[in-house]
Amino acid sequence: MINNLVLRRLRYALNLREASMVEIFKLVDVTIKATTISGLLKREQQDGFIECSDVVLEQFLDGLIISKRGPADPAKAPAPSNAKVRINNNLILKKIRVALELREEHLSEIMQIADFKFSKSEMSAFFRKPGSRQYKPCGDQMLRNFLIGLCEKNRPAEKKAESK
Repeated sequence: MINNLVLRRLRYALNLREASMVEIFKLVDVTIKATTISGLLKREQQDGFIECSDVVLEQFLDGLIISKRGPADPAKAPAPSNAKVRINNNLILKKIRVALELREEHLSEIMQIADFKFSKSEMSAFFRKPGSRQYKPCGDQMLRNFLIGLCEKNRPAEKKAESK
C-alpha cells in the first residue's frame, strides 16, 4: 500500500495536527519539520508532494507506539536485530494494533464498520511470523478497509454530517 496514504489516513483517524506529528517523530529521535510533514500528507498530483519512504513510515509508527503506550521497558524489550525487514502491510497493521492497544474484538468491530468480512483465524494469520505455516500476507484491500473503518470509528460525526 502507498505509505503516504497510510500516513494520511492515520492522521485523519487519530485527529493529529502537524505539530503533534513532529512530536511523535521526536519520540524516536527523528527531527522533521512541519513543512516536510505537510509534503508527506499531500496527494501525488499536488505541488510540494514528498514520497513517504518505508523508513519514515516505520519511524512514525514506532513514535506512535511510544506516544500512545509510553516507552518500552528496556528489561522486557527484545534485543534489536540487525536484519532490517522491509515494511509491509502486515507490519503496518501490527504496529497500529500495538499503538492503539487493539484486541481481536476491536479489530473485528473496525472491520465491520468498514463492511469488510473476515474470520478471526484470518485476522490472527496477519500477525504471525512470516515463516509460520498459518502466516498470511495482508493485502492492500484489507489494510485500506481497516484504515477506513478506523477513520469511521474515531470520527463518526463528521461522516454523518457529510451525508446530510
